Amino acid sequence: MRKIIHIDMDAFFASVEQLDNPKLRRRPLVVGGDPDGRGVVAACSYEARRYGIRSAMSCARARRLCPGVLFVRPRKERYREISRRIMALFKEYSDLVEPLSVDEAFLDVTVNRKNNPSATRIAQAIRHRIRSEMGLTASAGVSCNKFLAKVASDINKPDGLTVITPQQAADFIAGLPIRRFYGVGRVTERKMLALGIRTGADLRRFSKIDLVRHFGKSGLFFYDIARGIDNRPVRISRRRKSVGAETTLAEDVGDIALMLSVLEKLAGRVEAGLATKKTAGYTVTLKVRYGDFRTVTRSRTVPEAVGSAARIMELIPHLLQATQAGREKVRLLGVTVSNLTLERSERKSKEGFRQLPLPFSRCLP
Repeated sequence: MRKIIHIDMDAFFASVEQLDNPKLRRRPLVVGGDPDGRGVVAACSYEARRYGIRSAMSCARARRLCPGVLFVRPRKERYREISRRIMALFKEYSDLVEPLSVDEAFLDVTVNRKNNPSATRIAQAIRHRIRSEMGLTASAGVSCNKFLAKVASDINKPDGLTVITPQQAADFIAGLPIRRFYGVGRVTERKMLALGIRTGADLRRFSKIDLVRHFGKSGLFFYDIARGIDNRPVRISRRRKSVGAETTLAEDVGDIALMLSVLEKLAGRVEAGLATKKTAGYTVTLKVRYGDFRTVTRSRTVPEAVGSAARIMELIPHLLQATQAGREKVRLLGVTVSNLTLERSERKSKEGFRQLPLPFSRCLP
């Protein structure tokens, strides 16, 4: 049985700002852009969350919800500096550390550097050191697989520790609201609710065939996690799966020609990113956020890998036409290339394709 820990820093960006500036402590705080302009909330303190402020909200709305909220601009290099220290600390306990972002990671401590048989005690030790050595708090989830550990880490935030034993897993999942399931976003949640799926117990009543029919290949994942099955290993390195760029416009735009001009610049940034990674991709995705903050994406997968801005822009107009852009004003545009060439070559090698001998009857028992 594996022993997996998921550690998630509490309100990381905002907590770092409060750590560095004592005047910001215990105050509603937003890390983001200009509330008098088009700024968006990148992160916020728990004091700000009590007023309903959330990430990706406009800073102007955040100020309306809490007139006394304080605003600071992000300091990405400072966050990366702290993140490097945190990840180095994790590696003192396990060789199997999988960062998910700058502020969270999975650790497989089944076999660990401290020869400690208790994953719970390891999680307690790590949280204590983060507090004493860095002045920050972290929440942790401990369980037998990644899905359960990640869900557990969110239960007692901030500064909490939750353990889900294998014996507790079935009952825990049965009572878990579907919105708390890792991998269930807003669109999927709405679809599940329409099907009468509100908890893990509801999800468990659906057959594998039915889930695949409604959710495609994700249905296989949902079928397994409803039963507490998650065999994904903790990976030391996570290969980048996409290259993208986006921008929030200075004002809401309804002019298609201006949108295409912005998208062309974004495509150039994506081309540069692909060149740096020495890769290309088979899927181009357009992201559009309307003036009311509704966000949609449109994608196209092509048989030959896309690596240039010119090729990206051959696909973008058709994707843009599939949105309400122009009929509705737009505040944000983004372009992403995914399904990267390295991913595809790796996938083929893992599947181990081979030519079967002919006639096929020779292969039959």
